[in-house]
Amino acid sequence: MASTAATARLRQMACLDIQGPQFIAPVLRELHQVIGFDMCSYVHLGGEAKTQETQIHVEDPALAATAPDYFDPRIRLSERQVFHHALSDLHHAIGPRRGPQMVGQLLKVPRASLLRSDFYNTLLRPARIADWISLPLHTPEGRGVGTLTLYRGVGSPLFQKEDADTLAPLQACLARVLQPPTQGQGDAEDCVVTQASLVTTPKGQLLWQEPQAATLMARAFGLRWRASAAPPPALRAMLQRMEPGAPLPSPMELCNASGRFSLRVGWLVPAGTKPGEAAESGMGPMIHIAITQHVARAARQLSALQTLGLPQRQYELAWWLARGLPEPEAAARMGISANTVVYHRRQLYNRLGVMERRELLERLAPTPCY
Repeated sequence: MASTAATARLRQMACLDIQGPQFIAPVLRELHQVIGFDMCSYVHLGGEAKTQETQIHVEDPALAATAPDYFDPRIRLSERQVFHHALSDLHHAIGPRRGPQMVGQLLKVPRASLLRSDFYNTLLRPARIADWISLPLHTPEGRGVGTLTLYRGVGSPLFQKEDADTLAPLQACLARVLQPPTQGQGDAEDCVVTQASLVTTPKGQLLWQEPQAATLMARAFGLRWRASAAPPPALRAMLQRMEPGAPLPSPMELCNASGRFSLRVGWLVPAGTKPGEAAESGMGPMIHIAITQHVARAARQLSALQTLGLPQRQYELAWWLARGLPEPEAAARMGISANTVVYHRRQLYNRLGVMERRELLERLAPTPCY
């Protein structure tokens, strides 16, 4: 019964006004009830069209501890040697006509060769992963969205064909929820969490940063961000476009499981000194990077809503009321009459012990936006 209800809620998410990788947490909360798995990774492209980079969201701390090694060229080579399609080449790994794939379908070598590979022994063995199933996500038009990989650890049963058959019908609705929003979509619904600054050399070497900047850069670039290492490729490309006297590059927009990020860059030089003259002054040119994180209010509301255990109609009505829809419009969205909405609203309020919409919003957004 729990599996059936969770499946219905996943399908329902695809009909709500939500979109983007920041909804991966509520998706996984429901997916855990549909099919048993111990941990999960979600791989997608999370940058501008010209500078898209592979983004990895990892659910389990043990897997997260090894995931940064995925970007090691040695591990990438090992991945290509044992799998038909490497996740680093995400467009080919997704494939518009591929359904759920079990390990045997993913491998181009015997399983024993996988267990001896650098890929397995560096990334998966330390997390005690024994088996997994991959679910490529793509839009109806064939545009790749990302890949969900569900893992089972040592001691758990291996995935069976029945598990793949359970996942297959959910492929389209999961892609609809997790596909990146179009440019500017959801801006009015976002709330700025925080802003921070850092200063680098033109090659990206970190010179100074506000304490919060380290956290925001790690959220924006995920496993690729290491303050002591070379900047992530997308940021490096942005810095390379900066030339003294030339127009500054447009802001970089990133979208991943942590939210939406905007990065702006500018020259930081002594007062009265032009960027091209900074080297002559002995100071050397410096670049100021301002990073802003936005978190979708809808993601917070949906996560809070999932914890309430509401019946399906009350769950759906609570969502539309929290999104600010008048009751007649909520009725139209739900395909029911205005009188039926009034009935469900009364039941909802009684169940939650609230008297009005303001109190409902407080239950679904217990912390303010900063």
